[in-house]
Amino acid sequence: MRPYIFLLATAVAAFHAEAAFALDASPVGMWRTIDDATGKPKSIVEISEVNGEVTGKVREILQSDKGPNPVCDECEGERKNQPVIGMTIIWGMKKDGDVWDGGTILDPKNGKTYGCKLTPAADGKTLQVRGFKGFSLLGRTQVWERVSP
Repeated sequence: MRPYIFLLATAVAAFHAEAAFALDASPVGMWRTIDDATGKPKSIVEISEVNGEVTGKVREILQSDKGPNPVCDECEGERKNQPVIGMTIIWGMKKDGDVWDGGTILDPKNGKTYGCKLTPAADGKTLQVRGFKGFSLLGRTQVWERVSP
């Protein structure tokens, strides 16, 4: 009888681990962006989901050539000369299998917008953020790190 109890306990533990694992494999949460050139942290972006749409907002600047409170002087429209902290830089993303895509990402450094694809790592610790013009093959990918709560 004891081996059955062990198997049942193992199955229950595996189920709970898999459920927690599935929750972590999401772009929702706080992320540390990493500078492509220096490899150093640049900012903290909070990604949230409302009604199936994922958006990302800059919550903190960790390093900037324009000081601790940069504005998006290269942006157009309503974002022109607005503070980067608090700015929505990812919008319109929808879940498509294991990725989120169909949306847009803004690079506040140059004011340009790109198509975007978000791919969380299976362990939920990193997020591949791909920005592109036209086709996903023509772009670049950054790897963001999850910030522990």
